[in-house]
Amino acid sequence: MTLRPIVTVPDPVLRRKARPVTRFDSDLQTLVDDMIETMRAAPGVGLAAPQVGVSERVIVVEYPEDDEDEDAPKKLFVVVNPEIRQRSQEKEIAVEACLSIPGLQGEVERDLAITVRGQTRRGQPIKIKAKGWLARIFQHEIDHLDGVLYTDRALRVWQPTEPVEDNV
Repeated sequence: MTLRPIVTVPDPVLRRKARPVTRFDSDLQTLVDDMIETMRAAPGVGLAAPQVGVSERVIVVEYPEDDEDEDAPKKLFVVVNPEIRQRSQEKEIAVEACLSIPGLQGEVERDLAITVRGQTRRGQPIKIKAKGWLARIFQHEIDHLDGVLYTDRALRVWQPTEPVEDNV
């Protein structure tokens, strides 16, 4: 496994629509392993392949499934070719930050709950129901695959005076 450099704005790879993954080969497995290591080292709670300069539809997320239980263990999600298939009607505004946009944070309105379908790193179908902060992380990372940054959706953006936690 290798730590990969995190691409930051204005790198054009962050604005490209990423290609669907069609080959679940050793190159994909290496990319996934490197993304997990890079996300953890950053530290962050999510990472999309374009953030490490690879324009493919792959995300990794590590966060407790139940964000209402502070002691819940973190769960690692690896989703290839993710799509949001269902969205709640309820929305929520919360503060986000991003490893690819250092030094800023912003308020973003997101769906409170979503259902994501995609494939595992081995190509098997996967379905994830996420709510709260976990749903927000998935939406943020899937946006990266479409060349959308949280600042595009933000109601307002600012430079924090305190260090940012939970970079996605």
